[in-house]
Amino acid sequence: MQHSKTIALDGMGGDHGPSVVVGGAAISLERHPSLKFLIAGRAAEIEAELAKHPRLRERCQVLPTDIIVAMDDKPSQALRRGKGSSMWLALDAVKKGDADVAVSAGNTGALMAMAKLILRPMPGIERPALAALWPTVNAECIVLDVGANIGATALQLGDFALMGAAMARALFHIELPTVGLLNVGVEEIKGADEVKQAHAWLKNTKLPLVYKGFVEGDQIGQGIVDVVVVEGFTGNIALKTAEGTARQVGQYLKEAMRRTLFSRLGALLASGGFKVLKHKMDPRRVNGGTFLGLNGIAIKSHGGTDAYGFASAVDLGFEMLESGLVDRLASDLDTFHEALGAEFDKKS
Repeated sequence: MQHSKTIALDGMGGDHGPSVVVGGAAISLERHPSLKFLIAGRAAEIEAELAKHPRLRERCQVLPTDIIVAMDDKPSQALRRGKGSSMWLALDAVKKGDADVAVSAGNTGALMAMAKLILRPMPGIERPALAALWPTVNAECIVLDVGANIGATALQLGDFALMGAAMARALFHIELPTVGLLNVGVEEIKGADEVKQAHAWLKNTKLPLVYKGFVEGDQIGQGIVDVVVVEGFTGNIALKTAEGTARQVGQYLKEAMRRTLFSRLGALLASGGFKVLKHKMDPRRVNGGTFLGLNGIAIKSHGGTDAYGFASAVDLGFEMLESGLVDRLASDLDTFHEALGAEFDKKS
């Protein structure tokens, strides 16, 4: 029998609160019947939603609180006023060992700040990174950082590479994932100094990954590597640009297929293909970003998603847990830092 895992949920996070969180948990429970849940938030609102899902209610405990982190709260405000909030209780449950994973659709900056304070970064990690799944022509790749940090040093980019590779092993079951650094060109003379230094380290250090060098923005969706490493400012812009472009293309197709009688007939004949395309481009299918580099698993769901999308974020946390991500990641980072330390010792 499969061992039970417990997922702690911020029941009040996101644009829709308990209706989406509870609905998403119910969907995920169907996929993973061994799961248990802790849901933090306003008890009356959560219980009203749980009444619609009797099976989930049997597998769930409510952590009552009336303290909520608003979507527009600054991280500093959330840290000052958010102790005991639904977001705080979900993360604290992981720290205490009452839960294995925390999932929130709430304020990204607040979640990052709280997760860093409560779960603490792994030794040697200055800045945890937010990693996201990115649809490609083949399947998916992992891109990090997509918004947890503004800027990154060469060492932090190297850490991101190791963390992304560990996530790829967990999700894609590839022992030696391929990794590339996002840059303005593939030539070694191009790019910021930090990117070029990280490139040199990754190319010359023996690591549990296959380093492929620089990749450009138009190559992310081609799936030429399993992991794309970038600092958070650029990564967040790239992610939102891709999401917007996907919606734009979808709108163009919809308008084109409705334009004439023949185009509507063609759309009807091609409906099967369009269903496949819609599924492939559906952002809910890959919803959920992971804060990597912490002593615990914290998942950020998109704030505007529905229950189906929130379930994807819960599923992501489950897969990370099943793979032993945190322990494997800690080992990989130790190897990388020791290798860099030995290189510095030789030069000194």
